Amino acid sequence: MNTTHIDAPLDTPNDPTDRGVAPRDKRKGRGRTMIALAVVLFHVAGFLSSINAVMTARTAQGAIAWGIGLNTFPYVAVPAYWVLGRRSFEGYVEAWNGRHEEVKQFEATMRERLEPFAVESLDRVPNYEAMKRLAHNPLLRGNDATLLVDGEATFASIFEGLAQAEHYALVQFYIIHDDGLGRRLKTALIDCANRGVKVFVLYDEVGSMGLPKSYLAELEAAGIQQSKFNTTKGAHNRFQLNFRNHRKNVVVDGKVAWIGGHNVGDEYLGLDPKVGHWRDTHVRIEGPAAQVAQAMFLGDWYWAKRTIPDLDWEPKAASTGADVMAMVLPIAPIDDIETAQLFFVHALNAARNRIWIATPYFVPDEAVMAALRLAALRGVDVRVIVPEKGDNPLVDLAARWFANELADVEITFLRYTDGFPHQKVLLVDNDISSVGSPNFDNRSFRLQFEINALVVDDDFGRELEAMLENDMAHSIPWDPNDLDRASFTKRLAVSVARLTAPLL
Repeated sequence: MNTTHIDAPLDTPNDPTDRGVAPRDKRKGRGRTMIALAVVLFHVAGFLSSINAVMTARTAQGAIAWGIGLNTFPYVAVPAYWVLGRRSFEGYVEAWNGRHEEVKQFEATMRERLEPFAVESLDRVPNYEAMKRLAHNPLLRGNDATLLVDGEATFASIFEGLAQAEHYALVQFYIIHDDGLGRRLKTALIDCANRGVKVFVLYDEVGSMGLPKSYLAELEAAGIQQSKFNTTKGAHNRFQLNFRNHRKNVVVDGKVAWIGGHNVGDEYLGLDPKVGHWRDTHVRIEGPAAQVAQAMFLGDWYWAKRTIPDLDWEPKAASTGADVMAMVLPIAPIDDIETAQLFFVHALNAARNRIWIATPYFVPDEAVMAALRLAALRGVDVRVIVPEKGDNPLVDLAARWFANELADVEITFLRYTDGFPHQKVLLVDNDISSVGSPNFDNRSFRLQFEINALVVDDDFGRELEAMLENDMAHSIPWDPNDLDRASFTKRLAVSVARLTAPLL
C-alpha cells in the first residue's frame, strides 16, 4: 500500500516560528514580556519595602515619605531605600551575638577593672545617671586631657605617641590619603612595627576610596594588620553603603587615646591652597578612659576581620598624676535608642549659662532644635559657629533654613572666615566639654559610627572657652533673617535643601 508523506499542512496557520519576520517578532515579544515582568517586580518590591519602611522608619514623616515614594516611583525608590533607608546595622550586632558569652564576660571584666575610677554621682552634671546609661559607661577619674588645636598640634602629638608605643598601636580614621601626611603616618607605623610593636589600622572603604593598594601593601609587608571597615560584609548587609565608620580614634598601649575631627591628609594641615586654613580640634586623653576608646576599636575591628587582638585591659591612671573626669561616648547605628540625639539633647537641657557649638554641618533634628530654642528662652547664651563657605552647597542651604527657624529666639549664629572650620565641639557652661567626630546632623546622629570624648574639668573647660572665643574673633555675625529678604529662587532652593536633611 502506497503512503503519502506530507511535510506540512496545506492550510498552515500563522506560525511565529516562520522564517523571516518570525524571529524578530519573537524577540520583540520576549522583550515586552521582560519589561512587563520587571515593572511588576519593581511594584511588588516597592509594596513590600513600604511595609518594611512603615514598620521600621525612625519617624512617622519618614515612614510616610518612603511609603509614598516606594509605591509611586518604585524604579528609583526601591534601590534608594535599600541603600539609604535602613535604620540600623543589624549585622554588626549579630556578629558579636555569635560570641555572646565571651562578650558578656569581657564587659563584666572591663566594668570591674574600671570600677575604682568610676564617678558614681556628680551634682555639677544634672541627671548624670541618664548620661551614664546613654554612654554605657560612667565618667572615669584619673585622666589627663590635652586640647589639640589644628592639625600640626594634633599629629605632632599622635606621632610622638606612636614613637613611644611599647606593645601595640590601634589606628582608625575615616579618611587616609596617600599624600605627605599619609606617608608620614605610614612611616611612623612601619617604624613601630620594626620595633616589634603590633600595629592595627582600620579605615572606611568609602572615605578612603582613593587609598592605593601600594600603600596598604607597604603596611602589610611590614607586618602591620590593616583592613577596611567592610560595611557590606555578608549577604544580608551588601546594600549598607549608607552606614559609614566616621570615627577618628588612635590608641597606644591601652593608656592613651586621641579623639577628634581630623582625618589623615594634607588638607587637615592647611596645605590645600583651595581650602586654606583647616580649623579642627582633637583631644588627647591619657588614663582609664582610653580603655573605652580601645573597646570601641575592638568592636569595629572584630566586625571587619572576625579576630580579637590581644590587648592590655588593665586601666592605669595618667602618668602625670592629673585627675580629670572623662567619658568616651560610642555612637553607632546599632543601638535600640537614639544615643547621639538623646545625649546632645540631655547636654543642651542641662545648660544654665551657655551653650557654644562649633560644627561644619548644622542640620539638627526637631529634638535638638527644640532643646536649643528652650535654652535660649531660659536665657542661656547660645552661640553656633558654622563655616562662612562650607564644602557642601546642599548642606549650606539646609543650614540656612534651620538657622532661620531659630531666628525667633536669641541665638547667635557666627560664620567662621579664616578657612574651613571642621571641628565638632560643644561647651555647656563650664561643666561639659565635648570633642569628637560627630557633626550636628542626621548622618552622625543616626547613620554613622562616631566617637566622642566628654571632659568635665574646669581647666579644660577654660581652654575650650579660650579656643572658641578665638574662633569667634575670626567670625562674622550671621543674621538668619536674611533668608526672609532673599529672592524667591534662593528661598525655594533653601526649602528644597531642607527636605534632604534626613540624608545629609
